[in-house]
Amino acid sequence: MTRSRSRKTPATPATPAVTAADRPDLSFTAFHQMNRASYVRYAETYLRHRQDAEEAIDSTFEHLLRTWDQVLLTENPAAYAWTVMRNKVIDHARARTRRPPLFDEAAFDTVALRGAVDPIGQITESLALFRALRQLTDRQQDVMVMIYLQGMNAPEVAAVLGMTSATVRSTVRHSLRRLREILGPDRTMEGQR
Repeated sequence: MTRSRSRKTPATPATPAVTAADRPDLSFTAFHQMNRASYVRYAETYLRHRQDAEEAIDSTFEHLLRTWDQVLLTENPAAYAWTVMRNKVIDHARARTRRPPLFDEAAFDTVALRGAVDPIGQITESLALFRALRQLTDRQQDVMVMIYLQGMNAPEVAAVLGMTSATVRSTVRHSLRRLREILGPDRTMEGQR
């Protein structure tokens, strides 16, 4: 004999139902969690203020969330997201009437300067190096900033930029070669990590 269970469930307060459309895709959530910190670090390197960096990265992830389905259809979603982030950082700098490149102010805030015997000579050398960095491609600049200014290793950079570790190492090698051409063999970033 089967008894029917017709117990009434307690009434719950009227709350709007959360649908799948209201929640971010789990892949987006994972992507956000994996990349937010490195994106903010990169943006802060350029914008020089944590709050500005946070705002630029929030804008980046809002854009990515709105277009996440299309992002996933791209050949390399991580590389696409990086390009969106880089452009948002530049836009944010322009909106704040700051120059987007980090290279002018960064010459005055280097590890080499902190331990320099000749601070003026070190500033002059740093300015020359940062001017030379501006002559690299965007990808080369990004890799060099992440490796040498942020202290990331090749696999970390590869994960953020959506490329292989071998491509990161190759980019560093080509960037250093280009910097040697611009500055001369004795004045590159080699050994400055």
